[in-house]
Amino acid sequence: MEHLDPRKKVAIMMAVMSAMLFAALNQTIVGTALPRIIAELGGMEYFSWVFTIYMLTSSITAILVGKLSDIYGRKPFILIGIGIFIVGSFLAGTSSTIIQLIVYRGVQGFGAGMIMSTAFTAVADLFSPRERGKWQGAMSAVFGLASVFGPTLGGYIVDNWDWHWVFWVFLPFGILAISLIAWLFPAQPHREKESVDYFGSIFLVSAMIPLLLAFSWAGTKYAWTSIEILGLFALSVGAFVVFVWIEKKVKSPAVPLHLFSNSIFTISNVIAFIMGMGMFGAIMYMPFFVQGVIGTSATASGFVMMPMTLSMVAASAFGGQIVSRTGKYKALALTGLFVMSFGMLMMSFMGIDTTNRTAVMNMIIVGLGLGLAFPIFTLTVQNAVENRFLGVATSTSQLFRQMGGTIGVSVMGTILAVSMQREIEQALPDAMDAANAMAINAQSPLGREELEKMANPQLLMDPAKLEEIRGSMPPDMAGYFDRFVQILREVLGHALHEVFLVGTGVLLFALLLTFFLKEIPLRTSNQEK
Repeated sequence: MEHLDPRKKVAIMMAVMSAMLFAALNQTIVGTALPRIIAELGGMEYFSWVFTIYMLTSSITAILVGKLSDIYGRKPFILIGIGIFIVGSFLAGTSSTIIQLIVYRGVQGFGAGMIMSTAFTAVADLFSPRERGKWQGAMSAVFGLASVFGPTLGGYIVDNWDWHWVFWVFLPFGILAISLIAWLFPAQPHREKESVDYFGSIFLVSAMIPLLLAFSWAGTKYAWTSIEILGLFALSVGAFVVFVWIEKKVKSPAVPLHLFSNSIFTISNVIAFIMGMGMFGAIMYMPFFVQGVIGTSATASGFVMMPMTLSMVAASAFGGQIVSRTGKYKALALTGLFVMSFGMLMMSFMGIDTTNRTAVMNMIIVGLGLGLAFPIFTLTVQNAVENRFLGVATSTSQLFRQMGGTIGVSVMGTILAVSMQREIEQALPDAMDAANAMAINAQSPLGREELEKMANPQLLMDPAKLEEIRGSMPPDMAGYFDRFVQILREVLGHALHEVFLVGTGVLLFALLLTFFLKEIPLRTSNQEK
């Protein structure tokens, strides 16, 4: 594919980016809408699972499809992926419970893993590492475009329409993406006499699922030292040991272990994992701060999040051009991670008195760092391996990033839940005073159990419900209710401070590891070793 006519290659990239735009729009539109969806469906304790299940299923398919696409070509898998994603999006919009939403998001994830794995590998098929920088920037611009319009539209829909349209509004883009891929994407001859490592794939999945379940449930549903969590970790370790044994024996392993003997491949994937933890784990909770602590509407929160994305797009395009022209990447990676860490640190200082302007400035800094650093580590992985391993190397990089994001969201969710519980306990006396003052006229002071039911920050995500409660009270009681809501905002703000602070520490560790990343010349042809 590298030697195709340049105009044909551009047309193929347009088709690939249309598929990515469809998947990215459906992913980003959920962020600002989800707090309101949770407020309607209930189940805030399952909030992180809406992201966790998506990342889990997309991680599974990404790693499996990477190897299969090396054997059978990219086209069939990107088409199947778009089809599965369309079905998952439609079903998600029919959800009537949080459990249904989680299941259907899992279906979306299966499709997304296929789309993302094959899309990034297709860029590597079409262009040499030296040329990929600018196209990686273009791919990031697609994510940026989706991140600009998705959250804003998601907030507008839940504020003005039925939230189900969050999942349905972009379905026509899926049909367009399938049509373009089927028409423009060339079929590739598959390798002869190459077997598929089914047993290795099964044990890899068997290692991933209990590991992610353990991180998702630890500290919330079960104690970290409980038999359930320790059992899941033990099951994951056992399956991983069997997986490694199988990979050493088979002729065509799902994940060739010899790739990890390459320090660039290994360090890049570890950094991608850590960045996934810091980025997904902290930024996914930003809408909770904007809506729950500052008190911004879902629609307006989309506009607050937009500048971060625009800065990411600009930095990604700039960084891609620099890499293509100079062939250097390490300095950009270090700069990006430093800037991103600084922005996350500034986010950790935000509190109840933070304005939307301050939040926007902090997110712009995070976006600049993210745009510079994030695309680089896929490029370094692709540049470090032989061309015949492009699919599995790219999907492995995606897997590490997704696994980091999955574990990050789960760990940050645990930190948020534990911190909120502690803060609520500390704020309970003041909250009880305010709540009991509200109940004096009714001669029915609230007990601790009733108050704990009210003291749920989920209430902050539904401004209409807050206004309904406030409007039902006598005018002289409104001040007490406002004090009660203020206490809830402080509780959520303190908890999110800890989430962002942990995210800062994680990103600083990624920055430290980048100093050990070896820089080698970017190849000018896919035929070079």
